Amino acid sequence: MPSTTASATKSARVKDITAGLSIAGLLLPEAIAYASIGNLPPQMGIIALLAGLVCYSLVGSSRFAIVSATSSSAAVLAAATASISINSGDVEHRLMLGVGLVIVTGIFFLLAGLARVGEISSFIAKPVLRGFVFGLAIFITLKQLPQIAGVHTNHDDLMQFLPELFGQIHAWNAASIMVGVIALGLLFLLSRFRRLPGALIVVVLGIACSDRIDLARYGVRMVGAISLQLPSHALPMLSGREWGQLSELGLALAMILYAESYSSIRSFAVKHGDTVSPNRDLLALGAANVISGLLHGMPVGAGFSATSANEVAGAATRFAGTFAAIVILVVVLTLLPAVALIPEPALAAIVIHAVSHTLNPSMFRPYFRWHRDRIVVIAAVAGVLMLGVMDGLLAAIAVSILMMLRRFSDSTLSVLGQLGVSHDFVNVALHPEAKLLPNIAILRPNEPLFFANVDRILTQARHYIGGEGASAQVIILSLEASPDLDSSSLEALGEFFEFLTSTGKRLLFARLKSPIQEILKRAGIPNLPSSSIIELSVDDAVQIALRELGPYPAKR
Repeated sequence: MPSTTASATKSARVKDITAGLSIAGLLLPEAIAYASIGNLPPQMGIIALLAGLVCYSLVGSSRFAIVSATSSSAAVLAAATASISINSGDVEHRLMLGVGLVIVTGIFFLLAGLARVGEISSFIAKPVLRGFVFGLAIFITLKQLPQIAGVHTNHDDLMQFLPELFGQIHAWNAASIMVGVIALGLLFLLSRFRRLPGALIVVVLGIACSDRIDLARYGVRMVGAISLQLPSHALPMLSGREWGQLSELGLALAMILYAESYSSIRSFAVKHGDTVSPNRDLLALGAANVISGLLHGMPVGAGFSATSANEVAGAATRFAGTFAAIVILVVVLTLLPAVALIPEPALAAIVIHAVSHTLNPSMFRPYFRWHRDRIVVIAAVAGVLMLGVMDGLLAAIAVSILMMLRRFSDSTLSVLGQLGVSHDFVNVALHPEAKLLPNIAILRPNEPLFFANVDRILTQARHYIGGEGASAQVIILSLEASPDLDSSSLEALGEFFEFLTSTGKRLLFARLKSPIQEILKRAGIPNLPSSSIIELSVDDAVQIALRELGPYPAKR
């Protein structure tokens, strides 16, 4: 048995080393390329990559997740720092804002992990996230065109950026365009062979061409010198007002990163039957971002493309990322001058290829077929393209929340009847064969009760009791759809109980969740018997109602 265990461990290590070597070739070029999306020095992408790989290997829960800089985090970082930078020409100050944002984002992750709120990603609906990612992919692709064309642009707003770009068409560099197009073609060709590090091959060829052909002589821009010196001070020197602004943006960035990251983590866990821990992953992402920020790196998350590449490479444990980090560190320390010769059009091609898998409109087809969340998807895509990255995301989230509130506030009430002689009670509107019970009315809100819909729902209940259900002496209210109650709902239920007792009717609750039982006990609604605040099924409540003799005393 020990020899079998040792053999399995050795096999896992071999797989991890092989996977680490394989994905290192993808991650290093992408890290440098994503730094260009954020208008950041390439070393910030490399630092983020190393911090993400090591921290997640030590703390994370997924054997496949690769935590590094992502295209979306880089774009959000660029947009966020531009929105609060007083002097857009002060590059050093903008970099300090970016570093501060990464640290704040990491702190939010750590607090969320300690508070064990692993479902934080649910605050961003999938249609919002998919629309945002699709719009962002278009935005990022367009923003790479100046690097391929070899020109400079000054505007981030697409409405101004595109006229500025095409207004310089006479200055576009033919050699630069040729390098970008060839690199992009090679990337799509090499992507057919999933085990080949296409990005690394393109980078090596680009460096070779820069050295042998001297591409700079033809006006092709290079990445330039990269410095990996540790910063003299970890915390950026920012004002209290700027830290406050970064806190607001950091929460949004943390939600985006976690929604993107946990989507990747959960997808591969389900595929392979693995167990993952959302709260542990929050702590891992928090540690990675804090350390990346202190070392002046970029924000990091678990991107789908890198995680997918790690799975394809055959990773057996989380330590495949550690081996990849070791390989990357060795390459950077020994071949740093060569990295400076990477042509910028080749990096732009790597970015375009990396985001191209999200440019698939078919992912939106179900929403139009279902007639659900179409407006949310369109708002997310249009918001990013017309309002910018941050404002577009916030607008899409606002639309999503408004539509959710509209659905919940426009709530309905079902009247339940017994199905034959069974213990099943169903909506009589959908099951005409179900029979109403004499002297008992069973009512069920179809949505969770909360401040925006509780008055509407209980008004519907009063109308039913005063009309069709006037003969009912016992009212059973099934709250199976409500996980908890807010203060407005408690007050409304108290008033509803007073209304029933004043008319000589009794109230029984069914399908109460534990939090509701506790809060109803603390609420102390006058004359509401404790026997009503217990966990009963609808059938249990019906049996109690049938055994009861006469109504509870009405409130005087």
